[in-house]
Amino acid sequence: MLYDVSLHLAYHYEAQASGAHHMLRLLPLSLPDRQRLIAGAVTISPEPDELMNFVDFFRHPASHAILRAPHEKLDIRMHARVMVQPQPITVDFSPILDRLPQEIAETWTLDAESPHHFIGTSPRLPRDKDIAAYAREELKPSMTVRQVGEQLCSRIYHDFKYDADATTVDTSPAEAFSEKHGVCQDFTHVMITALRSLGIPAGYVSGFLRTIPPPGKERLEGADAMHAWVRVWCGKTTGWVELDPTNNIPAGTDHIVVGYGRDYSDVAPVIGVLKTYGKHKTDQAVDVIPVKQ
Repeated sequence: MLYDVSLHLAYHYEAQASGAHHMLRLLPLSLPDRQRLIAGAVTISPEPDELMNFVDFFRHPASHAILRAPHEKLDIRMHARVMVQPQPITVDFSPILDRLPQEIAETWTLDAESPHHFIGTSPRLPRDKDIAAYAREELKPSMTVRQVGEQLCSRIYHDFKYDADATTVDTSPAEAFSEKHGVCQDFTHVMITALRSLGIPAGYVSGFLRTIPPPGKERLEGADAMHAWVRVWCGKTTGWVELDPTNNIPAGTDHIVVGYGRDYSDVAPVIGVLKTYGKHKTDQAVDVIPVKQ
């Protein structure tokens, strides 16, 4: 599938902001045999006093923007054309859970794809005994790692209610799990915490999701979404598998990857600090439009 993807983020400050430092991770990745960024650009208004581009540890293209002068609003736009290739359905060659520790121990690398980075706690994901107990409830000794991932994906989808007003970007997995409400970030954080409690390496995927309007309804401009889902390390033979607990599906051609990390803190689209006071308002619009070929 070929897509034109656009994102508009607008920040309106109650009082003028200054001395702003923002880290941006917005452009889709190019991934071998999966996804290709054909062209893309990010624009920022007001124009930054300094803009530094770099590639971070997890191989994301990122930008550090500095705005020193006072400003009442910040406007960020991203436009990209991306090709997403369908992934073949493969046989489950992942090991049974009892054999996974040996395969992890035999992985002698600490690069960005190494499972060692995704098995312990991370900045937003501490251990949680209630989530760990939840993960163990339907565990069977004969299950493969991939089966465990798919089982948890399905269970979270059925047990949790999608509610955009129930949580914020700073809601912890423990809070979201207790209420069984939340958004894709919460579903993803709970599933990652559950998998890691079983010794299964799991990470956070940030990206875009094309939404399809109901039959007979026109697509609404700006109504697509930034999205999050889970990647599960299924052993040396299978490698990483991506599952979407918000929709109970494997990641497919409607999922466009922006970044991989341990949790949201590694892949936040925009994060930073600035000098101001009072409240601020944020508006977001996303379009993921298929391009006829």
